[in-house]
Amino acid sequence: MKNNHRILLGITFITILISCNTNKKYNQTQKSLRWTENKIWDWYKDQPWLVGTNFITSSSINQLEFWQEETFDLRLIEKELKLSSSIGMNTHRVYLHDLLWQQDSIGFLERIDKFLEISDKNGIKTMLVFFDDVWHPVPKLGKQPQPIPHVHNSGWVQSPGAKILYDTLSQNKLKSYVKGVVSKFSNDSRILAWDLYNEPGQKGISSHNIPKERAIELYRKIGIEITDNNYSSFNLSEIDPKDKKQEYTLSLLKKTVKWVRQVNPSQPITTAIYEWDVDWGKMSNLSELNKFILNSSDIISFHSYAAKKEVLRKVKELKNYNRPLLCTEYIAREHNSTFEDILPILKENKIAAYNWGFVSGKTNTIYPWKSWDSTYTGPPNKWHHDILYKNGEPYSVDEIEFIKNTISSVNE
Repeated sequence: MKNNHRILLGITFITILISCNTNKKYNQTQKSLRWTENKIWDWYKDQPWLVGTNFITSSSINQLEFWQEETFDLRLIEKELKLSSSIGMNTHRVYLHDLLWQQDSIGFLERIDKFLEISDKNGIKTMLVFFDDVWHPVPKLGKQPQPIPHVHNSGWVQSPGAKILYDTLSQNKLKSYVKGVVSKFSNDSRILAWDLYNEPGQKGISSHNIPKERAIELYRKIGIEITDNNYSSFNLSEIDPKDKKQEYTLSLLKKTVKWVRQVNPSQPITTAIYEWDVDWGKMSNLSELNKFILNSSDIISFHSYAAKKEVLRKVKELKNYNRPLLCTEYIAREHNSTFEDILPILKENKIAAYNWGFVSGKTNTIYPWKSWDSTYTGPPNKWHHDILYKNGEPYSVDEIEFIKNTISSVNE
């Protein structure tokens, strides 16, 4: 029995050792494919200080409504991009969706091209995002639901949906989408960079982790009845009872990096690190997912909805990697993530700054995350995200002037 036990322990040890070596070799491979430090710094030195938003038109509840032919609103895009340019913004981060490629790849590419044309006319470069693990796990083409009144991001959808994400073979169907889009724009100067995956492994804060009774109450307000048959569409624990999302996400992210590297675009790639409760500066502290993110990204991006002191700490940690930095999400006013506190930090360190939200609209992101669990009957006194009303008037005149002055002072 003792000999059998020793043999079993030995086999287990060897298996773990092989796994560790495999992961180590894989991460080393990603480093070898990644842009060199000299190349990425040369690229970044050619850029102005990059300031913009995560852009979606005020008439769109999610990525699908923004890009689908029936609701793709060129006039509103033109209007809202002009507003952005007037503030001094020169870049935006914009979400795509795999279902749009599946629906009509040629038309989708044409609409992306039109968007880039308008952006370029307004002096704005675009970072396109392929995948997203946040909010609803079962996206559907066609007419999108109306927003739930007074609830934050009630209609945003994940890409890909759970059906593809949780099937590693089905993930391979996404190859044509990724390579098709990157190939079309691989040498297009209107594209700043490729953001491969928004908050990979994120479980989100919405109907898929609130009590069933609350979900029923909220969706009934917009005419959607939740039953035992469709509840899995609104509740992540039903789709992923073993909590394996990060594993499936890492599988897809590895494939996505491979597909993009095969095209070899002239623009850098990135995926943001966002898990806040670990030291980002020590690779040994990180999950396999976050190790891969940092090892595979040409330029390091991160999300921060924290106050000034925490942002300074995270910036210091990420400087250990000696690569340019992009902050691709920030601003949560009630959490003391404000333009007045955060933008000067990003400016001083020449870190690209992309706040969440622009013109207040159907995403309802003026409401805080806790609006899923709390009852609001009207707009909050302090907006969570967003900076303009639909008519173009600022939420805060002082705030807009601060943004303008901070941006313009770079060129003085």
